[in-house]
This record gives sequence, structure tokens and C-alpha cells, in this order.
Amino acid sequence: MPNMLATLMLMLWPVVIWRLFVSLSPGRALIWSLLGAYLLLPPPPAEFDFPLMPALDKGSLPNLAILIVVFFVLPQRPKLLPDSILARWLLGIMIFSPVLTVFTNGEPLVFTENYVRGLYFQDAIAQPINQFIGIIGFLMARALLRTREDQRDLLLALMIAGLAYSLPILIEVRLSPQLNNWVYGYYQHLFSQTIRGNGYRPMVFLYHGIWLAYFVLTALLAALTLWKADTSRTRAKYLIAAFYLAAVLVLCKTLATLVYAGAAGLLIVFLNTRAQVKVAAILALMMLAYPVLKTSGLVPSDAIIAQAEKVSAERAHSLSFRIENEDVLLDRALEKPLFGWGIWGRNHIHNPTTGLITSVTDGYWIIVMGVWGWAGYIAQFGLMALPIFLVHRELSRIRIAERDSFKRDASFALLDEQHLQERDDRGLSPYLGPLALMLGFNMIDMLPNATLTPTTWLIAGTLFGHAERLAQIRRGAESAFRRSPMSRREEGEEEPQSVATKQPAPSKRRTIL
Repeated sequence: MPNMLATLMLMLWPVVIWRLFVSLSPGRALIWSLLGAYLLLPPPPAEFDFPLMPALDKGSLPNLAILIVVFFVLPQRPKLLPDSILARWLLGIMIFSPVLTVFTNGEPLVFTENYVRGLYFQDAIAQPINQFIGIIGFLMARALLRTREDQRDLLLALMIAGLAYSLPILIEVRLSPQLNNWVYGYYQHLFSQTIRGNGYRPMVFLYHGIWLAYFVLTALLAALTLWKADTSRTRAKYLIAAFYLAAVLVLCKTLATLVYAGAAGLLIVFLNTRAQVKVAAILALMMLAYPVLKTSGLVPSDAIIAQAEKVSAERAHSLSFRIENEDVLLDRALEKPLFGWGIWGRNHIHNPTTGLITSVTDGYWIIVMGVWGWAGYIAQFGLMALPIFLVHRELSRIRIAERDSFKRDASFALLDEQHLQERDDRGLSPYLGPLALMLGFNMIDMLPNATLTPTTWLIAGTLFGHAERLAQIRRGAESAFRRSPMSRREEGEEEPQSVATKQPAPSKRRTIL
């Protein structure tokens, strides 16, 4: 059970958030409020469980505290809802579709020796609140992290946090994952899952070693991005940090993150911004289409397991176990495809006699599919992928404008005019493509794992805000161009002339030509 320090940390974190917003710029305060909570606060089951309210833990408590602090501390309240009509629809479906899930799951699941209760009216109140609290980080990042400077702040924070977190990681690599037990008085997961080969997979204060490995991966990619974008003489420090974090990632003993690191690292180093965004859009499309491909039998599961066996028989067995559970859970989800089975483990397979759960949910996609159905899946993953698609759309429109020589006379300065002459894609943010790749690979990792973290929504919100800013600047430039004399000349309009300067048209003369 969590000790008093765990409870005290949860109680004090809203005060920490308040001090951060008082002392720092809103964007930096948001970044460190969420990153600090994710890395330092005790993981579940440490939480505050009030009646008729969703449980407040390290994931939900900081979001709620940020919302309150922002609306009472900042002199100007940010606009919470996105500009995109599609995003508003997805947001509304994500928050309110659980009401329909509750109304379609009132019946209990009855077994010989036990039962699982149906969903009550109070669930129809609590679950939309819980969904809204979970998305606050995304909405705040969209409103407060919109510029390239904000993107750099986010990447720099991820790198610094990764470097600082490497110290407790190395301690657990040597002594076994015990820090959460020593500090907060309990062990957050099965110890058997931390043993890898002749060593240990660290966790520190996160829920599982996979979560920790993915955070180190994020910090590594952030360091690579900063190295590539920096043009100063001191840029080598970012490369040194990247190599160090790569070594730490190897010690985390998670094969998938090593594969992601190799693929994403090469894409960040060798591709330009537009190509990186295209790859990220392909990854997002793969994630959105995965349930359809899975139900159609188009996912080559046997071939994937065979490739995993060439690397490690242990990893292949783990992957095979996940895929087998994924298949039976998908069949279960398709029994109620539209709005799912709801909470309390109703989406699982149960022993018909004891009622005990016999299935295991690893991938976040199958959790969402089973609990909230197609409505929840499309809404949540659509909202997650939409920033990548919006950025891709804006870059495509910019390319068309450049091809038509629009930018040359309308001063089509994307993001900021002072950065127009930089080496990366004519003034585009050098951090835009890598952030899109980080989000795309994170979405792909949600197929085998449930790695939806605060950094996921931070990156998604940052990309969304930047896409909105690109669109606003583009529309302003187009409006200015339409009012310019060049636009009138191209449309065949005569420029207005004053009476004093207007000359009579010469009379036509007849010739033999």
C-alpha cells in the first residue's frame, strides 16, 4: 500500500503546478508540470478516490490542477476548443460517447460463482468527466505551445528530464527496480516482468519498464532533433547526450524501443521536414486502419512472429501471447462494436465458473476498442492523429503556393519572418517533422503496448497548435496578396490612377500591317 509520502506528493503537486505557472512562461510551466508529475509522482494504486468522482492519480490530478490554475492565474484565459470542426466533433464523441456505452451495458455478466455488475447512471456522469480530464493536457498544449520556440522548449525539457532520470535508471539496472518500493512503500508491478536475461529492466516511478524505455527513447529522439536543428559551435553537446541516452536505452532491455530508435533516428537525421511529416502520416494511417486490417485477416501475424524468433525465442513467445489475446479480445469487442462493453473488466474474457478474468490486454488499441467500441476508437485515435494530418495539409498548401510563386511577392513567411532564411525548408520549424515522427511511432507502439502517456498528448497538442498557427498565417498572407496591386494585375484589373496623372488613351491609327 502507498505510504504517507505518496499521499503527500499527490496533495502537494497542485501547489507545485501553481508555483510553476507563477514563475515560468505558460508554455514552459505546462511542460514541466506534466513531465514532473509523470516522472516523480507515485504510480497507481496511489490515488484519491472521492465519491461520484473519477479517481485522481498521477495522470488525472495534474491535468485537473493545470486547468484550475490556468483559468485563475493567467491574465488571459486560453481558448480551450480547437478551431477545426472535425477536431471538435472527435472531441465531443470521445467525451460523451461513454454515456451511450453506459446505456447499452446495463445488464450484469453472470457466472456460476460470481458476476460483474452492469453500468449505472453514475458511470454515465463519471466517465465523461474522466475522459475530459484525460484530454486536458492535449487542449492546453494546443493553446500554449504553438511556436517553434515552444517546440524547442518541449524537446529540451524531454532531453534534460531524460538525462536527469538516467541516474535512478542506472541505480535500478544495478540493484533491481526498488526505488518506488523504497520511496513510496509499494511495488507497482510484477517483479517477474523486470527480469531480462542476467539483469533487470528498470521502472523507477513509472508503472512498467516498457513505459520507462519509451520515455528514454523520446528523450533520445529529442536530443537528436536538437543536434540537427542547432547551427552553433556547441551543437556537439546534443549529440553527446543522444549517444549517452542511446546507451541508457540499451540498458532498459526493451527490444521494440531499440527498433524505433534506429528507424526514427535515421529518419530524423537524413530526411527533411516534409518527408518526415509524410512518414508520420503513413504511420498514423496504419494505426487508424489496424482494426479493419486485423478483422480482414490482412495483418501477417505468423510472419511477424517468425521474424521475432530470429531475434529471440523469449521475445517471440511474448509477442505470440499478445497476438493470441488480441484475437480473442477483438472477437469479444465485436460483440458490441459501436460503443463497447464499458469499464469494470467487462471487455475481458472471463472464466465461466469463477468469473475471473482469463485474458490479458497489452495494446492500448484493443483496450479502447473493447471498452468504448468503434466510436471511442475513432474519436480518440482520430484526435491523436489529426495534428499530423493538419500539419501535412498545411505543408502541402505551402508547397502549392511556392510552386505558383505566391511566396515571392506576398512575403509568405511561415512561422516567423526572422527564420525565413534558415536552412531547413525555407523557414519551416526544424522541430516540426521530428515531433510528428515521435507521435507517429508512439501510435504504432500502442498496437503491442499501452504507452499512452502525458508526453503523447503534449506532442499531439503542440503539433495541433502549430498547424493552427500555420493556417492562420497562410490565410493572412493570402488575404494580403489578394489586396495587393500584383494580385489585381494578375486578375486583369487596372490599377486606379489619380485624375492628375491619368493620360488619355492614344487614338488608333490604321496601317497596312
